[in-house]
Amino acid sequence: MKKIIIILITLIILFGIFFILIKNKKIFENKKTEIIENKNMENELINNIYQEENNMIENKVNEMNISEIKLKVNNSELVVKLENNEATKQLIEKLRENDITIETKEYGGFEKVGNLGFSLTREDKTINTEPGDIVLYNGNQISVFYDSNSWSYTRIGKIINKDKNELKSILGNGNVTLTFSFN
Repeated sequence: MKKIIIILITLIILFGIFFILIKNKKIFENKKTEIIENKNMENELINNIYQEENNMIENKVNEMNISEIKLKVNNSELVVKLENNEATKQLIEKLRENDITIETKEYGGFEKVGNLGFSLTREDKTINTEPGDIVLYNGNQISVFYDSNSWSYTRIGKIINKDKNELKSILGNGNVTLTFSFN
């Protein structure tokens, strides 16, 4: 009988030790899972912070020197205040690669029109142009106005440092070469 009691006590002790080991293993696994989940959340948070910082930096870079570009016509340098639309964003991307030179022709006694050599996104609306307006026509042509017209265009920008008479004199009669640049 003593042997049975000793065996039973030993079994109870062994069962208790086994139960404690199982419980500790579950606690350890839960802690391990919790640590992994916390690490994943931490990594996700860090990635989100980096992404936000990159977006903020990219937005700041995009805002810098994007609102104005230069337009050279013969010996005159004109300042163009850009519109904020998809066409101008695409034009800026092209200008980052190289200056854009366009051979233009006289049209209608109020504008110079030339082929870009590529297309930009159209957001055409019927507008009344004024001297200095620069618009996209048919997605692949640039028109620079020295007088007024009404038609369906996508606005690109406006020459801000010359008036109607100065523009008429600069653009003159006949064909002219336009060069758009950041410098």
